[in-house]
Formats: sequence, structure tokens, C-alpha cells
Amino acid sequence: MANTTLANPAQTTSTQQSTTADSDSHAPRIAVAGVSGYAGGELARLLLHHPRLAQAAPIFLGRADDISALYLDDLHPHLATSEPNAHPIVPFSWDRLADSGTEILFMATPHEQSREWVPEALARNIRVVDLSGAWRLHEDANRAVYKLHDADPALAAKIQAEAVYGCPELHRDAIRHARLVANPGCYATSLLLALAPLTQAGLLDLDYGIICDSKSGVSGAGKAATARTHFMYAADNLSTYSIFGHRHTGELIEQLGLDFNQIQFTPHLLPIPRGILSTIYVRLKQAAEPAQITEVLQSFYKTSPLVRLRRTPQLPDIQNIVRTNFCDLGFALAPDSKRLILVSCLDNLLKGAAGQAVQNMNLMCGWNEEEGLL
Repeated sequence: MANTTLANPAQTTSTQQSTTADSDSHAPRIAVAGVSGYAGGELARLLLHHPRLAQAAPIFLGRADDISALYLDDLHPHLATSEPNAHPIVPFSWDRLADSGTEILFMATPHEQSREWVPEALARNIRVVDLSGAWRLHEDANRAVYKLHDADPALAAKIQAEAVYGCPELHRDAIRHARLVANPGCYATSLLLALAPLTQAGLLDLDYGIICDSKSGVSGAGKAATARTHFMYAADNLSTYSIFGHRHTGELIEQLGLDFNQIQFTPHLLPIPRGILSTIYVRLKQAAEPAQITEVLQSFYKTSPLVRLRRTPQLPDIQNIVRTNFCDLGFALAPDSKRLILVSCLDNLLKGAAGQAVQNMNLMCGWNEEEGLL
């Protein structure tokens, strides 16, 4: 057993067997709509280095009305290669997607754009991994925070019903067969991966409530600067925002089967570029020993290669997950054996966004979910 993580022999065996079984899987034609942002840039980087896509680089799509010559390294200079203009960004066009034989479309687009385009993509038999919040939420009351408007509400409701919430550790089997995968929010991912094992095991006193205190680097707010994310505000500062109203709260309620009064999620802005650390305060129904909590987490994640469990009393921190596709989990149990603090850490642009999107693609293609991510 390693010093910082819990050993997982079953995980290794499962991965080795999967590699043998899917070595000849078909590599689909991939397209990406929206690469200008931070998550879009990370998505492009991961796909360009994905071993299964070495023979066919993704098509990168820009604005439909943009006819200027634009290349990926214009937006993301760190992705430049020795070959000039290797990866053009071409105007979005359904005909272009059809002519190229696109089978999977990543959408790193605004919520409203994804809500508009997904029905057309599915009608053209193109599977979608959507990084926006457009299709994550099934309850109207939870989705209202996005203020979405559908041209065809009946069709949108039908598509919403089949959308799969793209957290592989929770919905691995459904993702494999999905036409539309709704990539989770970054905060929601950090909290769900910590809480899901315990809620599903029925260990938490939900009447006591769950308190989620999450802190994120400024890249989580997107590339467009605001008064809050401007250097003069964010540097040397720590601030909270969206109390009682953050749009990721609905994901927690739906995925954990809670009601609004059983969980409080409060996000904070850290003066760092990237990374999320979530500290979660819960109470157990019955007194437990640390070994029992460890067993629940180990069992839940025994086939999840991108979740790392810290050995108690070690706890995760941002510097050990930044620029990786892992989510690190740890916990501390109070002397009364009932008060429990969970700590979850991930890179908001990778496991919280682009990395998780690629993980979903791997499942949809029948590949090992960690391919291209380690």
C-alpha cells in the first residue's frame, strides 16, 4: 500500500482486462465546438494527445459567421507544434460535420448554444458530450437558474429525459450507451465524489444536514474577466459568492436524492489560477470507526482509476492534483465517532471539466476510461 493512497488491486485487474478486450475498438471522428475558453483549450490538448486519436486529429469549430483565418495556437500558444498552422479553427457548419463523418461532438459552448444545437446533432446521429449546464438538470425548478428557452419545448423535454449525467463514477454503464452526456459542473464533481458513497450507503444523518464549503481558482469563472475575477480584486483576497443560489446546487440535490433544506453549498474564490478544494461537514447516523469509512470509500471506488483515496489522517490539497485528471479524497472522524469531515480536491479544468469529458468519451467508445488522461 502506497504512503498517500489506498491500494486497489481490483482496479488494476479490471483495467488490464479492459485493455485486452477493447484493443481493436473503432476510433470515431471527433469535433469540438468552442475551444476559445480555458476548458476548451484543455479539451483540445487532451484530444490531440489521446493515443486512440493519433491518426485523425479532431475538427475544431469556431463561430459560424467567422471567415477569418484562425488556428488553435492563435488562441492557445502552448499548443503550437513544429508544423505551422497545424490545427485550423473552421466556421461551424452542420454540412461540414456531415462531410467529415463526425460521430462525437464536444460542445464547450454557452448553455444557450448547447440547448439550441444538441437537438440538431442528435437528429444527425451525432453523439454529444456537452460541457455546459444546458442538459445536466432534469427538474425544471433546478434548471431555471440557467434561464433557458426552447424553440420546441416538447422535443427538448424528450431529449432532456434521455440525457445522462456524465459523472463516470456514478453512471458509468449509462454513459457507455448514451447519445447525450451532460458533463457535470466542477464544484458538483468535487462534492458528489465525496458524498455519493456515504449517501448511497445510508450512513449520513440527513436531518442534521450537509455543509459544503468549496474554494476554487479563478479559472472556474471562465475566460472573460469580470470585476470579481479581475487581478486587482482576486489577488491577495478570498471571497464568497452565490450563497443559497449557486447553479451547481441543483446537481447535488438531484444526484444525491436530497431536498434543498438538507444541503448547504457555499463557493469561494481563491487567488490561484486553478484547482478546487471542498471541505464537507456531515454527521453519521451511528458511531463508526475510521476503518469503516475507509472500507465504504474503497469499495465504492475500486474500479474508478481517476479517484485517489488518501490514507487517514492524510488529507488532499490542491498542489497535488493541479494539472492532473484525478480527484483526491480524504476524511477525518471526530473523537465522538459521529462528526465526519470529508475533503475533496480536483483540477476544475480537468477532472472538473475537460478531463471528465474525455473520460466520458472513452466510455462511449468502449475504451478504458482513463486512456489519454494519466
